[in-house]
Amino acid sequence: MTTPTTSKAGRNLPAAIGVGVGLGAMLIAVLALVPLAFYGVVGVALAIATWEVGKRLRDGGYDIALIPLLVGGQGVIWATWPWGIEGAFVAFVITVLVMMVWKLFAQGLTAAPRNYLRDLSLSVLVLAWLPMLATFATAMIQQDHGANRVFTLIIVVVCSDVGGYAAGVLLGKHPMAPAISPKKSWEGLGGSMVFATAGAVCCALWLLDTHWWVGLALGPLMVIVATTGDLVESQVKRDLGIKDMGTLLPGHGGIMDRLDSLLPSAFVTWAVLTLLM
Repeated sequence: MTTPTTSKAGRNLPAAIGVGVGLGAMLIAVLALVPLAFYGVVGVALAIATWEVGKRLRDGGYDIALIPLLVGGQGVIWATWPWGIEGAFVAFVITVLVMMVWKLFAQGLTAAPRNYLRDLSLSVLVLAWLPMLATFATAMIQQDHGANRVFTLIIVVVCSDVGGYAAGVLLGKHPMAPAISPKKSWEGLGGSMVFATAGAVCCALWLLDTHWWVGLALGPLMVIVATTGDLVESQVKRDLGIKDMGTLLPGHGGIMDRLDSLLPSAFVTWAVLTLLM
């Protein structure tokens, strides 16, 4: 018997590359041919990711408001189509209010709520962490050069991942946050900075038709939030005692395991490009 080829991160590298290429090709086709269909892609991905996170949290003993999260999360994402970011914030607040009542009466009208503050707070965190951050990706589709703004988000995050992985494997000797993610190194962070900044500058010049320094501002910020987003999910999984949020994507884990760095990066990309373009 042969064993699958694994990377230093413990992943099946050929499977991970194949799945990554397939997902990338699908996103390129959607953004190039039918940009507004990106709403559907994000909606489906976030529904699955929310289910993954909710199931893992429930397995860990946290009774979050999963049904309002799934329904309200879709409302938050799709509200940006007609009403922009303002619509997403309104949908977010409505969903929070619904979850407050939902958890208040989760045990019925005659029983006192159990762990109300803890489970409600965690439900709001998941809503902000997943659907709300994802809305900034869908909101960019409606802006000038919308598809190219989303392409920039994806390209720079991929550059950060590739640069960090290559530098970490070849040069990594100094752990960055060993108590949270032992395999991340300062050398890997440096590789991410170089690759992501170069990618962002190229995107600014050739995709967004704007000044090179926009990419110079965007690249390092995205590396910081992408790395932090990855560390946040790593700590959540460490608290829950799991390796991955799901098993849907061979070599990657679950959908959420691929969105951990993309979600905060979506906000930074939206904010920087909205302010500077």
